[in-house]
Amino acid sequence: MPPPVPGAELCEPVRTVDAAERFKMRVERERPGHAVVIGASYLGLEMAEALVRQGVETTLVERGDQVMRSLDPEMAGHVQDAAEGVGVRVLLSTAVEEIRHRDGRPCSVVTSEGELPAAHVVLSTGVRPEARLAEEAGLRLGETGALAVDDHQRCLGADGAFAAGDCVESRHRLLDRPVNIQLGTHANKQGRIAGTNATGGYIAFPGVIGTAASQICRYEVARTGLTERDAREAGFDTAAATVKDRTRAGYYPGSGPIWVKLVAERGSERLLGGQIVGVEGAAKRIDVLAAVVWSGMAVDELELLDLSYAPPFSGVYDPLLAAARQTRKALDETRS
Repeated sequence: MPPPVPGAELCEPVRTVDAAERFKMRVERERPGHAVVIGASYLGLEMAEALVRQGVETTLVERGDQVMRSLDPEMAGHVQDAAEGVGVRVLLSTAVEEIRHRDGRPCSVVTSEGELPAAHVVLSTGVRPEARLAEEAGLRLGETGALAVDDHQRCLGADGAFAAGDCVESRHRLLDRPVNIQLGTHANKQGRIAGTNATGGYIAFPGVIGTAASQICRYEVARTGLTERDAREAGFDTAAATVKDRTRAGYYPGSGPIWVKLVAERGSERLLGGQIVGVEGAAKRIDVLAAVVWSGMAVDELELLDLSYAPPFSGVYDPLLAAARQTRKALDETRS
């Protein structure tokens, strides 16, 4: 459903390949023009970048105080810098009041900061599970609005019914509560598990920790587990550290900046989450952190983990290890 803003219901969603092709052709036919992207999620940022690279003057409007709420503010700041670096105008803490149309097409977006010309309007304000048909059929919805299932993808209270993918809840391994995280990685695993169990097998889905990666402008962006903000809201007593390093050995051609932030729990000293922003070679490092979070390893174990080294891929002390060392120091400071 579109956001509750007058005129939003008239904007064509860009959710399918066919819709994206139609939108792309319209932009190419009518450029340069102006575009407004509403919502600074990673999808909104990717769309804003794509429009700018097509020669379209683009404004990204976000009602919150940062882009990419899936990151902590200081990490999101690097992403905003990259977007503005390619020409995207970013308006934060800005409410959309109306999307105006003329002859069936968008012509402007009225915001709390003024009216913006807009030949193209893209909504990136999030999606909810489309579970109405299932609910009408008598299946139970969970607290997130998605279908409530057990770890074998069985619909709760409905023998013989299985569900998987974007429309279902998953158990967050750190928060120990249901979440609805819409990613193809989970959907494919859950689909296999549902099919196996529906035909007599017995496999359990082990849960999620929110691992994701994206390419936004010049930076690769990735995260896993809990942000510092999320961990504190969940009641964890945390320590965190952020380091800036290089993706390769500093003397090697192509080396560029990488920022790594780690969040750990005081007491147990286990890693709760990690965030990475950097140039080529940054994002896939998140998989190491995902394995550490998944297995419940402590920060000092990560600091001494036997990671590979070669100048084209990393300095002799990988940025993850450097971040772990700084996080351990933050934990030590809290004990003294």
